[in-house]
Amino acid sequence: MKSKVIIGSRGSELALWQANFIKRELEKKHRKLSVEIKIIRTKGDKILNVALSKIGDKSLFTKELENALLEGKIDLAVHSLKDLQTEIPEGLKLAAVTKRHDVEDVLIARKKGTTIENLKEGAVVATGSLRRTCQLLHLRPDIKVVDLRGNVPTRINKFLKSDWDAIILARAGVERLKMKTHISSYISTDLFLPAVGQGALGIEINSSNKFVEELLQPLHHEDTYSAVLAERALLRTLEGGCQVPIGAFAEVKPNGLYLDAMVGSLDGNITFRKKVRGSKSEPEKLGKSLARDLLKAGAKAILKEIYNTSRKV
Repeated sequence: MKSKVIIGSRGSELALWQANFIKRELEKKHRKLSVEIKIIRTKGDKILNVALSKIGDKSLFTKELENALLEGKIDLAVHSLKDLQTEIPEGLKLAAVTKRHDVEDVLIARKKGTTIENLKEGAVVATGSLRRTCQLLHLRPDIKVVDLRGNVPTRINKFLKSDWDAIILARAGVERLKMKTHISSYISTDLFLPAVGQGALGIEINSSNKFVEELLQPLHHEDTYSAVLAERALLRTLEGGCQVPIGAFAEVKPNGLYLDAMVGSLDGNITFRKKVRGSKSEPEKLGKSLARDLLKAGAKAILKEIYNTSRKV
C-alpha cells in the first residue's frame, strides 16, 4: 500500500491553510499515511496588476495545478471551490468537497459595527469582484468602488494603509486566517449572494487515481456537495466566470434543496434574482432550471452586453 501522497497548492497564506487542513485531516483518518505539500504558482498568482475581470481566464488559479495532476507530479489539488472552473478537464475529477464554512461576505471598515447601509455618503469601497461591485452599487449607488487584488492579508494591509472607507472579503478566508478582529460587520446573504462554491474546499484528482479517491471519502460532505453541484450547474448554464456579476447560494434543508441566485449589470442598476426549491438528489437539474428562469427573466440581455463589452476591452 502506498504510504505517501502529495498535495498541490498555491503559495498564498489561505491556500496553504487549506492544504494543511486537508493534510491534517488525511493523516488523522489514515494513521500510516504521510502527506507532503508541494507549492505550485498559477497564472493568477503571477498577474497581480490587472483586474480579474480583464484577464478572462476561467482556469486562472487552477491550470498549473491541473497540469501537475495530469502529469502525475501531485496526487491531489486543493482549491477554494469558487476558483475551480465548472468544466473539469478530461482526465481529472472533483473527488471530494469538504463541509462548507459560513458563506457570507464581510465588510472591513475603520469602525466596528459599520455596515453597508451606514457607510457615509460617497464612501470609497475596494473589491476585486464584479459580483460584489454589482450588489454593492445596487444597494448604494452613491458609493465609489475601486479595484483590489492580492491575497487576504495583502488586501487588509492595503486597506489599513489607504484612505478607503472599507473593503469587502469572504468571511471564510478572513476567519480561517484568524483575522476576524478586522471584521466590522457580516453581510447577510439576503443582501449579498456569495460566489458559487464560496466557503467550500474542492479536492481535485486524476480520474485514474482510485487509491487517493478512496482516501478522500472520509473528508467528503454530501450536503455541501449537493449544494455546490446546484450552484456550479447554474453557473455553467449561464456560462459565467470572473467577468460576470453572478451570485448563488444553495442550502440543503429538511424539506429539500434551496437555491438562491442573481445576475446583475456591471453598474448594479439592474439585477435579476430568484429562489427555488428542488430535490437534494437532483442538484444539477435545479441549477440548470434556475439558470434558464433567470435568462428568460432578462438576464440573457445583461450577459450578452457584458460579454460583448469584455471582448472589446
